[in-house]
Amino acid sequence: MSNSRRPLIAGNWKMNLNLKLGVDLANTIAKSAHSVDCDLLVCPPAQLLSDVARAIKGSPIKLGAQDCHANDEGAHTGDISAPMVRDIGCDFVILGHSERRADHRESDQIVAAKVEAAWRNGLTAIICVGETEAQRDGGETLSVVSSQIAGSVPSGATAENTVIAYEPVWAIGSGKTPSVADVAEVHAATRSAFAKRAGQAVADAVRILYGGSVKPANAREFMALEDVDGGLIGGASLNADDFLSIAASCP
Repeated sequence: MSNSRRPLIAGNWKMNLNLKLGVDLANTIAKSAHSVDCDLLVCPPAQLLSDVARAIKGSPIKLGAQDCHANDEGAHTGDISAPMVRDIGCDFVILGHSERRADHRESDQIVAAKVEAAWRNGLTAIICVGETEAQRDGGETLSVVSSQIAGSVPSGATAENTVIAYEPVWAIGSGKTPSVADVAEVHAATRSAFAKRAGQAVADAVRILYGGSVKPANAREFMALEDVDGGLIGGASLNADDFLSIAASCP
């Protein structure tokens, strides 16, 4: 992790927790948020955003949504727009997560359009990239990630409006993790691919997170890598102690 990039630990709660459990979790994290030397972000399901926003008010924790539509308004039943999540109090939005790419068939072009919607509404986009197990076994990891960066990152990316998250699809929720050397290689390649889109100066400043079965036991070795600037945490973010322990592992 570079000293010039402040680490970010983001919790993606996915489709989990009811109102009470979500607010309790947010309150518990908020009580200890000042004890860690990194930026903290929680991304609850859409129906919990308002209540979690109230729970973390006055703490250093930022709020993020898990998705937004490419349009600011219109006839899009079941969707949520960037202005809506911004109005609730979000500063970030996760876009292009592998579960969205797979379950909702989101292409790089769709992701890029959502990123532009996030930017024009003052949101920082966390753009997710990563390869499937078949692609990994076929030796395609670097080409897949580079292609997703090229297609999903619109012109105009800066270190302020963009975060990249590398999440190998086969590691998400599986308990499997790539080696430290593999993560180092992919993150370096991701920064290089991002430089082709936004220039080297922006690439040197942008934060690149690692995600995929990160837990307290393995977080420190990942967070110590030069091009890893924090984590996008799934399952472990649903436990306050685990989430804060991962945050405390940032150098």
